Amino acid sequence: MDATEFRHITKVFGLRIVRLVEALPETRAGYIMGRQLLRSGTFVGANYRAACRSKSSADFIARMKIVEEECDESIYWIEMLVESGQIEQQLAADLYKDADEILSMVAASIRTAEAGNNR
Repeated sequence: MDATEFRHITKVFGLRIVRLVEALPETRAGYIMGRQLLRSGTFVGANYRAACRSKSSADFIARMKIVEEECDESIYWIEMLVESGQIEQQLAADLYKDADEILSMVAASIRTAEAGNNR
């Protein structure tokens, strides 16, 4: 997968996060957790775009680690929303799966970049 395809995947992920947050119940917990998910879920794509503009390998790795953190945080908030009863498991299942796949691809990219740096 090239950078353009991955950029699209992370953007679609962010848009799906926006739609999920907009559909959350209007409870205090839903609002607070939704806000956190909205931030972390949309930051995945934004920070990936920044990583694509890195000026060095070290800069790329540092930015990709931010993408990794934001994606992992998004998974956490999806889990919290499900486990707290704010959303049904089935509504979050595909989004959780996509987040997990993005996280795996980002981690692999970081490992590859770090291996290239150590040569």
